Amino acid sequence: MKLLHNKHGRLEKTFFYRYYKYVLWISLTLYFSSSYLIGHHHRQYHPKPDTTTHVSRALSQSTPTNATTPSLKNLKVFVYDLPPKYNTDWLANERCSTHLFASEVAIHRALLTSEVRTFDPYDADFFFVPVYVSCNFSTINGFPAIGHARSLISSAVKLISNDYPFWNRSRGSDHVFVASHDFGSCFHTLEDVAMEDGVPEIMKNSIVLQTFGVKYDHPCQRVEHVVIPPYISPESVRRNFPANGRRDIWVFFRGKMEVHPKNVSGRFYSKKVRTMIWRRFNGDRRFYLRRHRFAGYQSEIARSVFCLCPLGWAPWSPRLVESVALGCVPVIIADGIRLPFPSAVRWADISVTVAEHDVGKLSEILEHVAATNLSSIQRNLWDPRTRRALLFNSEVQEGDATWQVLRGLSEKVDRSYRSSRVSRQLDVDT
Repeated sequence: MKLLHNKHGRLEKTFFYRYYKYVLWISLTLYFSSSYLIGHHHRQYHPKPDTTTHVSRALSQSTPTNATTPSLKNLKVFVYDLPPKYNTDWLANERCSTHLFASEVAIHRALLTSEVRTFDPYDADFFFVPVYVSCNFSTINGFPAIGHARSLISSAVKLISNDYPFWNRSRGSDHVFVASHDFGSCFHTLEDVAMEDGVPEIMKNSIVLQTFGVKYDHPCQRVEHVVIPPYISPESVRRNFPANGRRDIWVFFRGKMEVHPKNVSGRFYSKKVRTMIWRRFNGDRRFYLRRHRFAGYQSEIARSVFCLCPLGWAPWSPRLVESVALGCVPVIIADGIRLPFPSAVRWADISVTVAEHDVGKLSEILEHVAATNLSSIQRNLWDPRTRRALLFNSEVQEGDATWQVLRGLSEKVDRSYRSSRVSRQLDVDT
């Protein structure tokens, strides 16, 4: 705009100068105000995690990936107070709370003092049924006698369905059991018989925490379940934990070498994996192979680079947990095995998998690993979060095995009667 040069020119110049100055001031004020509001809104929309929340902190510490994981913050579990004949009476056998099947005891104990426990069953997402079925050892070789399991569980279900309304209202879909023996929810120690018997009818609608897990179709998996690790005493791990990192055993295995027939998906055949290992590598000085266990064998694991974890009666083995906990690279020889807690334990990064038909090539395979990525595997293996995720404690600890069980249950919360009722109510309200 051209300014007028007359006797009022000075006045008009001053007026327009003040006008533009005022417009500029207003524009800058609006700009900075809007920037602040946008930034402030952005910070509100993406709040920082509440570091004072116990479960949120545990979730971030125990998850090695960036995947979205469910929150345990509002999870509630009701633990049935059953007569001692269903659980604590079995503890008269001292091994009941320490052997490889003892997760049924450890999970029960941990839940009793857990923050997720509720004493109000109407507020519960899940109902834990503490029936110990793997405690009874009647044979000298340590195999569990679980012929009583089906009748004991049936008796417990009859009791809770008569005394409480919660089993009947959901048909048991939000009720949780533990089956910590070889073939899980089939409740038999021989696979062919277990497959023929299948899952007890009374449990087919429930959730089973079981050590047995395979990637192929199997009658003992035809029930909602969470695969859990076998029990290894945290005290024994701490006692044998390597202090100096010295590993003078290249490949280690101690255990039974007998041939065990097995039946997978209806195809009966004999896998001589352990026998093949013994016959092929017993004369190799780099392979430390022993047929029998002894009380301090975990000290040998702590000295070893590779620990063989071949299948036996079932695909899983306590050696999986012992190896990881003591820093020995597990060599998994069990086709189709389904491993516990894959969202917390990066199995592919901490172990070596060898197909059963390649067991004769173990030496070449492990030599190749040692020459290429052994250091990387060992670094991943020594992540304390991995060790924590596979060990059960007497009380739930952030990221430990019972915590991982609860996380697995939280992913199945749609089976909860309370959750589905709330969901239906929200649908009505909206």
